[in-house]
Amino acid sequence: MGGGSAAKEYPVEYFSASTLAAILNYPLWRASAVGQSGFRVVLQSNFASSMPPSLAPYFYAFSPPYKGGLGTVMGMSWARAAIFYGSDRGKEILESMGVSHTAATLIPPLVVSAAVQCVNMPLVRATILLQNPESSVPNIRESMRQIYKSHGIGGLWHGTSAGILKTVPKYCTAIFVKDYMERALPPVDSESPTRDRDKLLHSAIKSSMAGLAGAALTNPLDVIRNEMFKTNLGLFDAIRSLHSELGYNFLVRGMSKNLVAVSIPVASTIFFTDAFIQYTNSRK
Repeated sequence: MGGGSAAKEYPVEYFSASTLAAILNYPLWRASAVGQSGFRVVLQSNFASSMPPSLAPYFYAFSPPYKGGLGTVMGMSWARAAIFYGSDRGKEILESMGVSHTAATLIPPLVVSAAVQCVNMPLVRATILLQNPESSVPNIRESMRQIYKSHGIGGLWHGTSAGILKTVPKYCTAIFVKDYMERALPPVDSESPTRDRDKLLHSAIKSSMAGLAGAALTNPLDVIRNEMFKTNLGLFDAIRSLHSELGYNFLVRGMSKNLVAVSIPVASTIFFTDAFIQYTNSRK
């Protein structure tokens, strides 16, 4: 990212961009978690109860209390920062060692996103279960405690297989598309009076394409992972349960919310990183 700038020079910009994107997109993540998990949303106010059912998860997601909000934002912040910074820095290192461009682009996000998913899984499971409107669990610590009490230490990592199957292709695809768009878009004229605006426009195009590509591939695996969280079923049992209940429609459950909740955070993380790097360079 950053128009060819070396990633190693900008770790603060990567983390700041990831944090800003996580804060702004938390309600969208919450709506997606509710929709894909099949949680039942019952709105209490007269105004809210009169809105279409399809909008209920969004109204709930933007309304307090935001259980687990801080932990969710921090978890998403370090995770995306690690994936994007690690991928860009890893690409630089591998290319300096003579590794092919394609391999250098894909290997770092594959390794880093899988590792991040494993580390973050207890937090991911605890925060998603907290979003159930019918849950009386007050916070992440208590959610983890209940998971451990009911299912043991392994229960905290239940759903890791589906999580990796979903996370790794998403970020590999998004980073591959980002890299492709960086090379495909015409270079910005460094002498142009509108070069700063043109750089941001290029970043917006690149970011949007990367976010949409990553999100479109992973919705079924999000649904399966969240079903595993909700029911504690294994991977194949969760698939059978979803198919028995919904047929193949389970593949698109929560799709519209997921396209928003996944593509926008990924796209905004890439865009904000480019913008912060551009701002830092302008002050040198």
